[in-house]
Amino acid sequence: MLLLLLLALAAAWSHGQAQVLLKQREVSITRGHKTTTSMDCIAEGISDFQSAYIHWYRQVPSKAPERILYVGPGAVSYDDNSYSNKYSSLKKGTNVCTFTINDINSSDEGTYYCAYWHFHGTSRWQAACTESCLCPKGQ
Repeated sequence: MLLLLLLALAAAWSHGQAQVLLKQREVSITRGHKTTTSMDCIAEGISDFQSAYIHWYRQVPSKAPERILYVGPGAVSYDDNSYSNKYSSLKKGTNVCTFTINDINSSDEGTYYCAYWHFHGTSRWQAACTESCLCPKGQ
C-alpha cells in the first residue's frame, strides 16, 4: 500500500525532473554470537546522496507502516529512542544506505521499506520506495 502511494506520488509530481529509483538487495541473515540482518537501499537519480534523507519503515500485516528511523547528512534520527539498540543505518559511497536489525527474533518479521522524498520549488515532489521482506522460511 505504501509502495503504491509513493509510486503514485512520484509519477504525479516529478514534472520532468530526473526520476529517482530505489532498489533493495535480498535480505542477508548472519547467525553467530548474535543474529543480525542487513538490507541495502540502492539509490539511482539522487544527485547529492550524502545530503539526502533516507527513511526506513516496517509494516506488519493488518497494520499501517511505522517509521523506524531516517538517515540525514551525517546523522541517524530514531522515531523512538528505544530503537537505537535494535536498529542502525548508514550511508555508503554515493548511493547505498544500509539498514541493520540486531538480535533478530520472530517479532521482527515484516516488510521493511526504504523511502525518499525530495521537494522541488513550491509544488514539485519526488518520491521513491522499495521493500524487503523479513519473512519466515517458505514465504
